[in-house]
Amino acid sequence: MSTRASEAGRLISDNVQQVIRGKPELVRLAVAALLAEGHLLIEDVPGLGKTTLARCLARSIGGEWSRIQFTPDLLPGDITGVTVYHQKDEEFTFHRGSVFANIVVADEVNRGTPKTQSALLEVMSERRVTADGVTHDVPRPFLVVATQNPIEMEGTYRLPEAQLDRFLMRLSVGYPDVASEVLVIMSDCAGVTADDLPTVVDIETLRGAIEDVRRSHIDRAVVEYAARLTAATRDHVAVRFGASPRGSIALVRTGQALAAMAGRGFVTPDDIKDVAKPVLAHRLILTAEAELSRRTPGEIVDEVLAATPAPAVNVATR
Repeated sequence: MSTRASEAGRLISDNVQQVIRGKPELVRLAVAALLAEGHLLIEDVPGLGKTTLARCLARSIGGEWSRIQFTPDLLPGDITGVTVYHQKDEEFTFHRGSVFANIVVADEVNRGTPKTQSALLEVMSERRVTADGVTHDVPRPFLVVATQNPIEMEGTYRLPEAQLDRFLMRLSVGYPDVASEVLVIMSDCAGVTADDLPTVVDIETLRGAIEDVRRSHIDRAVVEYAARLTAATRDHVAVRFGASPRGSIALVRTGQALAAMAGRGFVTPDDIKDVAKPVLAHRLILTAEAELSRRTPGEIVDEVLAATPAPAVNVATR
């Protein structure tokens, strides 16, 4: 079944991969987050293209996008906006901040102070800004693509677990293989950058694609599978605090996006499996013993997947 979501997903993915070379799975999941209208955290060491991926997504769609470089002196009002008194008109006027865009690239979000991080994360959750008792809605669709460097901790402020939970997925770029790195170098020598990418999907088409994602059918058995996976993280011996029901919702929403991108009108257990690690791993808080043993949340999710049987869903009638 051909849908607006599958066509939009293909166009955006192909466009982004003109710059992000050799990372088709990374791009697929990033586009899925966009179509699920969920926020994305990209975490990896410097120089692997975290910010470039975020800018490629922003350039690929119509509408507005903005980039916020987080620094310790960035103020909450720089993000959300401020109310200013105009003496000439004798009235207060709200001046919108950088968050009023369809895609907001929050670069090095862990370099902002906790108060500034909270201002952004509040908008991520509420999708609106309240100033002096007046509510201002951000444009829809609304997506925050945040990046952070996990190894350089001096002058940074770690995102609390409760705030990490507001990101639909956390992705890692990873080092490219030699062949892909050669393509990256050649593209750079040829002057091909994120700023050169054309808009391939206008904002109205993107809204329609998001509607298609929300209409993707999901059987109760698949929903129960997602809920059992999330519940299993809470019962794991190496986990102090597992994923909340927000994690289950994120699994289903992202599974719907993958199904729609594949041109299917229904979600399979494999869609849930595909996104389990990027959706659930950053929501787990391990025990002290597990951390001392150098266990990772990703390993725990793999164990949960192996121990939780997937339902047999008849797709022939879909």
